[in-house]
Amino acid sequence: MNKRNFILLLGVVTLTGCSKQEASVTKAEKPVVYTVNYPLAYFAERIAGDTIDVHFPEAEGDPAFWTPTTDQIIAYQNADLILLNGAGYAKWVQQVSLPPAKLIDTSVLFKDQYIPINGAAAHAHGGGEKHAHGDIAFTTWLNPQLAMLQAEAIHRAFSSRWPLHREGFDAGFNALKKDLQELDERLASAFSGYGNKPITGSHPVYQYLARHYALNLKSVHWEPDTLP
Repeated sequence: MNKRNFILLLGVVTLTGCSKQEASVTKAEKPVVYTVNYPLAYFAERIAGDTIDVHFPEAEGDPAFWTPTTDQIIAYQNADLILLNGAGYAKWVQQVSLPPAKLIDTSVLFKDQYIPINGAAAHAHGGGEKHAHGDIAFTTWLNPQLAMLQAEAIHRAFSSRWPLHREGFDAGFNALKKDLQELDERLASAFSGYGNKPITGSHPVYQYLARHYALNLKSVHWEPDTLP
């Protein structure tokens, strides 16, 4: 899911000195973090502020089924951390060699809440290759409560790797958590009057949203550039 589908929403330290030890270090570079989708990049940027360089490469089509170029894969491999969504998102991750110690599965703690998909129909985006959305629904962050858990996983990973910035990470995470809680309340209020009335989803990605707010939602495949 790219930015248009994302309904949420919701230091560099230069070291100088005259000692022998300080003379060998001219610059403290920011850690580099790569993500597999825009929501994770947004969470990471909110938590880290300007202490970490967060990257989500431009993807052709849906990032869940996108295949990065060789240069992009090398950039992922050279990153300090790689944030994964989990739930079967970003199929390419299983096809390349990424350093296991750098991988953070942000949804691993709520695997028991994954939503299985049976008989998902194959479809294409904008003339691209046909694909099905797999055996597990993967747009977990569309439930703001799960989004908070993913943000918490990022916060823990950053605080563990770069404890000197813990205070800033805490402040960023708390502000993000507050925004997600407020979003959850607004959505709950907006959906409260629907009861069991049927709602149509333009794409089969709203499973976690529908379950969280008890919506009677049925999905179709309505692409922006295709007449239904």
